[in-house]
Amino acid sequence: MDKKEQLYEGKAKKVYATDDPDLVIVSYKDDATAFNGQKKGTIAGKGAINNRMSNYLFQRLEEKGISTHFVKELSERETLVKHVQIVPLEVIVRNVAAGSFAKRLGVEEGRQLLCPTLEFSYKNDDLGDPFINDYYALALGLATREEIDQITKMAFAVNDFLKEFFQKAGVLLVDFKLEFGRFQGQIVLADEISPDTCRFWDINTHEKLDKDRFRRDMGGVEEAYQEIFSRIGL
Repeated sequence: MDKKEQLYEGKAKKVYATDDPDLVIVSYKDDATAFNGQKKGTIAGKGAINNRMSNYLFQRLEEKGISTHFVKELSERETLVKHVQIVPLEVIVRNVAAGSFAKRLGVEEGRQLLCPTLEFSYKNDDLGDPFINDYYALALGLATREEIDQITKMAFAVNDFLKEFFQKAGVLLVDFKLEFGRFQGQIVLADEISPDTCRFWDINTHEKLDKDRFRRDMGGVEEAYQEIFSRIGL
């Protein structure tokens, strides 16, 4: 599959057209950003880790009946995916209080939640991805009721799988962000599942093994990404 013109460049990935209008090539970068792009840097090797880890997890999720955009891994940094229309919602699932949730609600970071929570943000960098609810999404035409219900069901199913999967690797899945797209009338899981989009803590020590090390200037960022990659056997 030949790579054609660049269609898009985001904070972590570039997207290229192919000969098939239904398929695009995603290329993962080592660029790192935080706080809606206010903080910028580079995490060596991040692109390859995020690409390969996402592809592995997408394939496992497909086996569980969850449709994704994954088609084929082309190289350590490039993957062929379905050309989806992204639903402009960031979908966040939380199992443990951390980050903005802990700060916003005055909850101690690390507190186990009584049940998983799900929240939506309007995917808009200029506005800082503001927190919204179902009714905002419906009123603004971001998604239909059926799509929101399907996204919600899929997000919790992804959480069920990922929690168990990472627990076996000695990792606590604190929270994570998902994105979904429309493809031929179907909602599919898109974007990535990686230390960029998830909070991973060591299950015993609660050592942070994700992008929070970059956000909070903790050091050892590359090592944390590599540690997660190694723990899941990739």
